[in-house]
Amino acid sequence: MTEPAAPARNPLSESDTGLARVLEDLIDVLITRGHIQFTDLPQAAQVKLLERRQTRANLAHRLDLLPGERDSDLI
Repeated sequence: MTEPAAPARNPLSESDTGLARVLEDLIDVLITRGHIQFTDLPQAAQVKLLERRQTRANLAHRLDLLPGERDSDLI
């Protein structure tokens, strides 16, 4: 029996996640420095950015709940 062929690698698709994060960071810098306002962005972009910020905040909160090295002397 032959194994199914592995899906072809697509370097552009593989870099999309990283590029999305770069663009989010760029938008944050532009807003922080006063070059653009959040409301200058299209409504759909505002919604997407707010959703991603909320998701990241939720994930960060979950990670904070995990015991870490800094908590080791509490036990």
